[in-house]
Amino acid sequence: MEFPFEASNTFAELFASMAEGVIMVDQSGMILMANHMAEDMFGYPPHALVGIKMEALLPERFRGRHMDLRSQFASDPRPRRMGVGRDLKAIRKDATEFPVEISLSFTRKNEELLVMAFISDITARKRYEDDLKRSEEQLLLYASELEKKVQSRTEALNQSVINLESEVTERKKAEAEVRKLLEKERELNELKSKFVSIASHEFRTPLSTIMSSASLVNQYKERGDLDKITKHTQRIRSSVNHLTGILNDFLSLSKLEEGKLYVVNEPLMIEDFFNEVAEDMIPTLKEGQYIKSTGDCSRTTIDSDPRILRNILFNLISNASKYSENKPIHLLYECSDTEFTFRVRDEGMGIPSEDKKHIFTRFFRASNAGNIQGTGLGLNIVKRYVDLLGGIIVFESEYEKGATFSVTIPI
Repeated sequence: MEFPFEASNTFAELFASMAEGVIMVDQSGMILMANHMAEDMFGYPPHALVGIKMEALLPERFRGRHMDLRSQFASDPRPRRMGVGRDLKAIRKDATEFPVEISLSFTRKNEELLVMAFISDITARKRYEDDLKRSEEQLLLYASELEKKVQSRTEALNQSVINLESEVTERKKAEAEVRKLLEKERELNELKSKFVSIASHEFRTPLSTIMSSASLVNQYKERGDLDKITKHTQRIRSSVNHLTGILNDFLSLSKLEEGKLYVVNEPLMIEDFFNEVAEDMIPTLKEGQYIKSTGDCSRTTIDSDPRILRNILFNLISNASKYSENKPIHLLYECSDTEFTFRVRDEGMGIPSEDKKHIFTRFFRASNAGNIQGTGLGLNIVKRYVDLLGGIIVFESEYEKGATFSVTIPI
């Protein structure tokens, strides 16, 4: 290797032993020197690179651009790396391309700029980088597929949880329905037991009265004693009415329990309706009792279910008659723009304080009822009738001074 300028043996040895290719060119791009590493890198025999243009070591597509870059370096020479951020390619003698990294430096001889290029073949590194890039791409692809699988599994798990929650909800509903049915069955069994008890007690007395009175009527008929016949005929009628009342209570309760009772509204003439109810109840009153009806309502008609209203009034008036003696029963009604209220007030024995909280309970009878006939169903049925109409029922009572039951329904 011949140097174009005087150099020490140390420089020559250093130049020759460098682990990267080193090429020195003049300002025209002519190669003046190349070490053995550069010659091996580009596939040239010893000293064959000297005297050729630097552009001969570049792919043809880069040569024109390289000449411009060489001119720029000559105008502002300083150590630098070439092609920062770009992939640089070189070409061997056999025309094969390979990736390189190039660093530039310079010196001067007799005012002439000489450029030194330090060249590294990075084929192995690029292969490693490409492999790494492919591995990263595969890893990203695998991660993406894994994420999709996780998302799919998560969605499936969420759906399973939703299905499970739905099953649990349905099971709870079913259990609630079973409990409700069992409670209903328990109540029905209780109702049957109490019905048998009440029937055996309440039916026995009027039936015995009917039997004995019917027998006596035959005897008095033979004697022609019309007064006695009339008396016992009245007792038979009263007992039949009592039995009819008991049966009506159980029939009403059965319809209410089964949900077979429906509200059918129609226009009612208020005054006519209450006068008719009062007249119908007269035969059921005790001796010395009468109904005193009073109204204060600007309306002449309301829309309601007459059948349900009649049952409510019959029960309340029957109770008022049953628990009072020789006193009037007061029937009062009034109305506003949105509500209709009626009250049934008696002057009888009243309701003991300790019994008031149970007064609408099925089969409950006040502690002062004594031997007065009754099933304990009337007020429970009344309460449920009022609920059907969307109304409310309240009462006031003072022991031994009577009771007032007030019903308010929307209109």
